Amino acid sequence: MSELGGTELTPKTYQDQHPVWCPGCGDFGVLDAMAKAFSQLKLHPKDIVLVSGIGCSGRTPGFMKCYGFHVVHGRVLPVSMGVKLAQPALTVVGVGGDGDAFAIGGGHIPHAARRNISVTYLVMDNSIYGLTKGQFSPTSPMGLEAGSTPYGSVEAPLNPLAMTIAYGATFVARGYSGKPKELTDLIVRALTHKGFAFLNVISPCITYYNTYKTIPQQIAPVPATHDASSQIAAFTLAQDTSRMYLGVFYETTQPTYEERLHANVAKAAAAGVPRLDEIMASFV
Repeated sequence: MSELGGTELTPKTYQDQHPVWCPGCGDFGVLDAMAKAFSQLKLHPKDIVLVSGIGCSGRTPGFMKCYGFHVVHGRVLPVSMGVKLAQPALTVVGVGGDGDAFAIGGGHIPHAARRNISVTYLVMDNSIYGLTKGQFSPTSPMGLEAGSTPYGSVEAPLNPLAMTIAYGATFVARGYSGKPKELTDLIVRALTHKGFAFLNVISPCITYYNTYKTIPQQIAPVPATHDASSQIAAFTLAQDTSRMYLGVFYETTQPTYEERLHANVAKAAAAGVPRLDEIMASFV
């Protein structure tokens, strides 16, 4: 559908209320890019579901005019997968921060990736726990002096891109909230990808770990010579931490979880296996 109450679908169509993030938070840029991507794809708000976890980014569904589900800490992907299986026609987007995604929720990523269910997982990565006042996170650099590490973190940071590529995700990309046009394009590509799409977005925390001055010197576009269809090439590029590359690292096409599941259902029906509703009806 391209209209809502007689009004053309524009980015403003998806704005519900003013976000209450700290002024300058990178998440504003992510929210704006997401609304622009929805508008470009002419997605009706009733056909979108945002599932969020705990943290600053967990507020996202409340700022968007669509269906939203604010779940418990780290459980974005299980709920997103459940929504997609129950209502396959919906566009399901999981949103979370680096703490919610890679710490308590990290165990769900390999299973979403290997199943290749058609869900987009957008992680707003600021390398800090912002909502709980500035503790270090799984993507914080070693030596970071934060509320929980006053003498510097002694842990090596996790590499989200290398991790998801190794897990078998069929779309892996990285964006930056300070590059709104490029980020919008990446979100569009993630939303239109057939299968599990992982998009890591560098989204600085203006209050507890302000990287706005350092990131511009670190970022670079994914090289034009990069072969995004090669998992080996993608993993090699993800391991190159000398620059913060932005763009699509890996994209491939494989059967989705929904396709394989529906094929099994068809086989069961052909074999005469009764459906659950038919079994329950037999007890009435």
